[in-house]
Amino acid sequence: MTGTTGAPSPTAAAPALSWEDLVTTALLGTDRRTPPGAVSGREAPVALLDAAAVATVRRRAGIRPVRAAKRPAPVAPDPRPPLPPAATRRLTTLLADRPGTGGGRRGAAPDLMELLPQWLALANAHGYAAPPEVLPALLDAARGRTDLRPAVLAFAGARALWLARLNPDWRFALRAAPGGGAALPGPDEPERARLLWQEGLFAERVALLTVIRARNASSARELLSSTWSTERAEDRLMFLDTLRTGLESADEPFLEAALTDRSRNVRATAAELLSALPDSALARRMARRATACVAVEHTGSTSTVLGTPTIVVEAPHECDPGMERDGVLPKAPAGRGERSWWLGQLVEAAPLGAWSRRFGGRTPEEIVALPVADDWQGELHGAWCRAAVRQRDPGWSRALLGAPSTPEAGGPGAVSLAERAKLLATLESGERAAWVAGFIATHGLSEAFQLLGVCAVPWAPPLGRAVVDALDIARDAGSYPWSFSGVMGLAERCLDPAESVRLEPLTATPEDTEDTAPGAGGYWAEAFQRLTTTLRLRATMRTELAPPEGAWKATVPQG
Repeated sequence: MTGTTGAPSPTAAAPALSWEDLVTTALLGTDRRTPPGAVSGREAPVALLDAAAVATVRRRAGIRPVRAAKRPAPVAPDPRPPLPPAATRRLTTLLADRPGTGGGRRGAAPDLMELLPQWLALANAHGYAAPPEVLPALLDAARGRTDLRPAVLAFAGARALWLARLNPDWRFALRAAPGGGAALPGPDEPERARLLWQEGLFAERVALLTVIRARNASSARELLSSTWSTERAEDRLMFLDTLRTGLESADEPFLEAALTDRSRNVRATAAELLSALPDSALARRMARRATACVAVEHTGSTSTVLGTPTIVVEAPHECDPGMERDGVLPKAPAGRGERSWWLGQLVEAAPLGAWSRRFGGRTPEEIVALPVADDWQGELHGAWCRAAVRQRDPGWSRALLGAPSTPEAGGPGAVSLAERAKLLATLESGERAAWVAGFIATHGLSEAFQLLGVCAVPWAPPLGRAVVDALDIARDAGSYPWSFSGVMGLAERCLDPAESVRLEPLTATPEDTEDTAPGAGGYWAEAFQRLTTTLRLRATMRTELAPPEGAWKATVPQG
């Protein structure tokens, strides 16, 4: 068929062209390769586009219709109040700041993605519902960062689980939700709870046991006991771990029976839980063994004057079956002596109150201050550190930490920064912040990063001032700020936004001196500018999330 001018129609007798041929021609260019089926007298680019249009229609026409799938049931409406518009816009901005999208060096620009956890914490504290349009981006962010998942799923609510059932990429939401996202039986549904416990998937059973344990510890123990002997060893271990929540003396008979379990890991976990109950029979047995190994003697005494009281240690010579049954591991790790290994486990599991009785009523501070003979001090004090952490004993933690201004900075028992951080975690948040502030004032920031990580957010004013002063001192010393990048990152997330006023003078670029590294002043100014900008942004975020006057009340963290 031809037109009135005699030119052939663009689609006349067009051969069946493969899509790959058309794409190849487009990539190479029509000046280097003639489009397949081109007609003389027509421009090659137009011919290529016509051929692509014909191929597209042909491909679409060849698709066979499929049977319509059943539409998913709509998710229930979210009863929570909607997010304020300004906060919605802020969330969209935070989610858009993905890793790798910053274009390299940030300079003074805040790291928005690192502010997302704090934004989510504030939104959840206010009880807001997530806007539906941001749910895909939220779930994608949580997919890439496991630390975000609890807060994201709490904020997204039931809609996140509804979407996760439709997209395999978001299945993590179902795994993280109690019972895989299914509604768990309530306290008035004992028969349904029994059936789920007997027939449910492992994740559903763990979720069920956790929920029942939180509301009724006795019922959880009865449920666990009903199938304990038939459970797999790895499942028994996970179920036993749920008893950490609300551990009580009524758990002792069940845990004591678990000391004879055929699984070594189950036995060890049962022994650990029993040792956290200072009145348990296991704790008393461990106290007898441990105190039999440690005593106070007066060395250097004369006929008239007693010498210095000194702790002497006689470590166990064997690990007998009773010790093994109570959780003492007989085989020492490589590089550890067997006797010191056994001693450390006994002391760690013994109730800390037993030592005051053993040492004539001395306080923890007085006990820790006693010299220890024959190089046993590190082993003994290290075990007391682990016991203080396990038993959450702030009195012993204070004694082992010592004063933050002491030369060794960690007290006689804190053998590492990790030990100090664990001991600090047993103290009340204000006392914890004051101790770390004193540590920084004496020793600077070089070893403070791990200690700052256990402090409540936002940092208390004394701690915030100590961090800012230490950063100022480091800047004046002329070094580069990169050595303190970890602390600077923590400060961006943890400093009280009110500290931005004190930081303002530090944002100016100081003049380089002979003692400063080249360009260090400019880098410090940039770092302080980023810190100040981030703190102001956090203050703005808080204002955007605040409910209107007269709206619902909520307890909101001061971040």
